[in-house]
Amino acid sequence: MPRYLILKLQGPMQAWGAHTFEDFRPSHLFPTRSALLGLIGACLGIDRQDHSSFGQLEASVEFTVRMDASGVKLPDFHTVLDARKVDGSVNKNPIVSQREYLFDAAFTIAIGEKSAAPIPLEKISAALEQPCFTPSLGRRSCPIARPLLHDKTPLQADDAKAALALVLPAGGLIYAEGSLPSAQPLRLRDVPIRGRKRQFATRVVYLHKEPPCS
Repeated sequence: MPRYLILKLQGPMQAWGAHTFEDFRPSHLFPTRSALLGLIGACLGIDRQDHSSFGQLEASVEFTVRMDASGVKLPDFHTVLDARKVDGSVNKNPIVSQREYLFDAAFTIAIGEKSAAPIPLEKISAALEQPCFTPSLGRRSCPIARPLLHDKTPLQADDAKAALALVLPAGGLIYAEGSLPSAQPLRLRDVPIRGRKRQFATRVVYLHKEPPCS
């Protein structure tokens, strides 16, 4: 039977990066695959340039996201002085941008273990409980408000929706990848392509609306 590790994401602010348009940095309404891989990778202590270790992580897990509280999306105006350029030099001009954040949102994540996963759920659980690098909710300015793990022991269920139904608050909007298709597909470009440049491939996410438990 499939195994799942349950993750809780709660905090006053979250930001799950969508496509950047020059100085406007929007946020998706739910955590992206690239962001969740980055969060777990930080807890495991994987360096951003360690493409081999990230490849092992990507081959180990799939994510199903349940929205427990949608929160409110609002923009924030940023001005940064002495910002660093790509080459490491200091930009003499101030950087002005707008960034979107989700306020008071909450999500439950079912981390599914793929077949012959190079990194087992037990290792991921231990890292989430005692992270190597400080985890955040999408951006460093978005701290977590509770422990990441719902339970450090993976649970067994028929599928990711069944696993999420075991964790309160049950029901709500679910974004699933992989083995849970639905009549409402959503295409996202959030699968990281490891290399010198930050690029992303496309995946399909399936929407499910589950009734709340009575």
